[in-house]
Amino acid sequence: MGFLDKLFGKTQEEETKMTKLNIGIILGSTRQGRVSPQVGEWVKGIADKRGDANYEIVDIADFNLPFLGTTDGSEPGIAAWNEKLASLDGFVFVVQEYNHSITGALKNALDFAREAWNDKAAGIVSYGSTGGARAAEHLRGILGELKVADVRTHPTLSLFTDFENGSVFKPAELHLTNVNAMLGEVVAWSGALKTIR
Repeated sequence: MGFLDKLFGKTQEEETKMTKLNIGIILGSTRQGRVSPQVGEWVKGIADKRGDANYEIVDIADFNLPFLGTTDGSEPGIAAWNEKLASLDGFVFVVQEYNHSITGALKNALDFAREAWNDKAAGIVSYGSTGGARAAEHLRGILGELKVADVRTHPTLSLFTDFENGSVFKPAELHLTNVNAMLGEVVAWSGALKTIR
């Protein structure tokens, strides 16, 4: 650590990390036996190799959010959820399709914040029998209402070809190009939108 670093208390590496955008990879399922953690770690592994932002997994299950409107809203997880979202510049949603839409847990988590979502960008990685495409389309409508700009490139994973026995994630190599393209768009749009917040 150099003299100026000691004086100001930050290393060059810490300064670089602070100037990069913070992108949260949001796991959209909370059920037992879910595969979203496998998909999220895969996306994060690809993202970390890019070095263009600070990426982190954000698991909605960790916040123990109650069902919206059923409590007085004083649970600590609600405030922690909003604080986490406020600290992020953009998002990548890992979305699974349930009955042609997103999970109830993800919709609930989306509804538990407002301003913390505004003027940020998001990408979507979805999976299901049709690649989770219908869930992703529903999510896009919700994101628009929350003033989140969703990017066009959308990696879709098939339960039939990218998962073994529906539970072990084994993505095809072809998805790497789409994930990198989506991440590039999320970082670019997140940077642009940060200027208006």
